[in-house]
Amino acid sequence: MSSLNPFHIAIPVHNLDECRTFYREILNCTEGRSSDHWVDFNLFGHQLVIHYKPRANEETHTNPVDGKNVPVPHYGVVLPWNDFQIFSAELKKKGVDFIIEPYVRFEGEVGEQATMFFHDPAGNALEFKAFKDMGQLFAK
Repeated sequence: MSSLNPFHIAIPVHNLDECRTFYREILNCTEGRSSDHWVDFNLFGHQLVIHYKPRANEETHTNPVDGKNVPVPHYGVVLPWNDFQIFSAELKKKGVDFIIEPYVRFEGEVGEQATMFFHDPAGNALEFKAFKDMGQLFAK
């Protein structure tokens, strides 16, 4: 696979301080520039920006995938297999409340992958995943 360019994503949070702490201390993101209303983070080499937005009272939507209810929308990073194992173990030690505990999805099938889902303090759903064979990322 060729080298990828970093993506940029900006997400809404209703408590900037709580989310700032979460991304820095739970996900180990390095903090970049910031203001009173937003904070930049390095999320595994990608630019994540949390922006203050008043709390919305939207219901969470899910779609079934491999027998689990996957939250929509969600975002995250595809990690190398060993990094995923280490990262998921660290999150468990830190007491992260998983929506979907780390497990292997589509085991023995095309697209087999390790995955996990959890929320940030603002209710944004995150998915981190890994493939033993990165050639399976876009396999049909």
